[in-house]
Amino acid sequence: MRQSQQQDNLLGQSNSFLTVLEQVSQAAPLNKPVLIIGERGTGKELIAARLHFLSQRWDQNYLTLNCAALNENLLESELFGHEAGAFTGAGKRHEGRFERANGGTLFLDELANTPSLVQEKLLRVIEYGEFERVGGSRPVKVDVRLVCATNEDLPTLAEQGEFRADLLDRLAFDVITLPPMRERRDDILMLAEHFAINMARELEFELFSGFSEKAKKVLLDYDWPGNVRELKNVVERSVYRTNNPYVPVHDILLDPFQSPFRPQTRVKTHDRRSSLQPASNSDQPATHTNPADIARTEEAHSAAQPHFDPDQPHDFKSMSQHYEVSLLKQALAACQFNQKKTAESLGLTYHQLRGYMKKYQLLDSQQQDAV
Repeated sequence: MRQSQQQDNLLGQSNSFLTVLEQVSQAAPLNKPVLIIGERGTGKELIAARLHFLSQRWDQNYLTLNCAALNENLLESELFGHEAGAFTGAGKRHEGRFERANGGTLFLDELANTPSLVQEKLLRVIEYGEFERVGGSRPVKVDVRLVCATNEDLPTLAEQGEFRADLLDRLAFDVITLPPMRERRDDILMLAEHFAINMARELEFELFSGFSEKAKKVLLDYDWPGNVRELKNVVERSVYRTNNPYVPVHDILLDPFQSPFRPQTRVKTHDRRSSLQPASNSDQPATHTNPADIARTEEAHSAAQPHFDPDQPHDFKSMSQHYEVSLLKQALAACQFNQKKTAESLGLTYHQLRGYMKKYQLLDSQQQDAV
């Protein structure tokens, strides 16, 4: 296991990131399942590895498996093993990940993609510490700490019957929600410099001369939909394309198809609009808006605005937080405290909304009962 290499990427100083690390430190010593939730590229596998290496199982096996990479039959066999002759081609007994991880930790990524049969067997392992190999009839005892991850809304999938609610309850002893890069603005330049220095070392540069002010602005203004993984790829590509250790990196190449070696004329296979470019009016579908709706929207927006008196001192951060709280409360009330609908109306994921509600202590209100 490349522990040192993986943990090098767990860098950050933002409050949201430090809160995650603190939660990991609290959960690591316990032999309980942990569910990690986060968008693609936020470092779910790194957090899972940290949970293992901070636990009492740190010197035992740590195995990982992407559940989306295998079909149902292969996934069941890979997790629980199979007996000789269990199916065509099964010439001998095969030990699955649970057996090989005995005494240690098993990390399952893309958990939402597991079929119902596998979910049932996972639940049995958690509850009784045993399972049967494919084609077997004798229970196999194991002691495995299970850590799972997903970027899907498992509570909604459970409500829709697409994921076992009892399994979700058992897995969610502790839920660690990873903040996306756009909520870690204080970490962007730190991570970018870390990735740039490593890339410069790989290119055998004598030094890394830093980023220009223009480059820093691009890094800070971009929303990073691919999160840390995208940031790493973009920084490494930009250092490589600069190819001069004695000048600061000036051009941040967000588009991998942007090449200095050919004219910038190509047929776009997809529209990858940078979050730095707001959509023009021509990009929006034509709509017919009721003037009364416009008036109500403007009235609600004005009510949420914090009052500003230029003759009095102000705290920008607290005023911004006041506006966020007001907007959240209005949206929740307008959506009859349905959190999933509220998240959609605000352009957030369900877990992002839950994160904001937790941040502002809105989850403790009586309104939660109505969700």
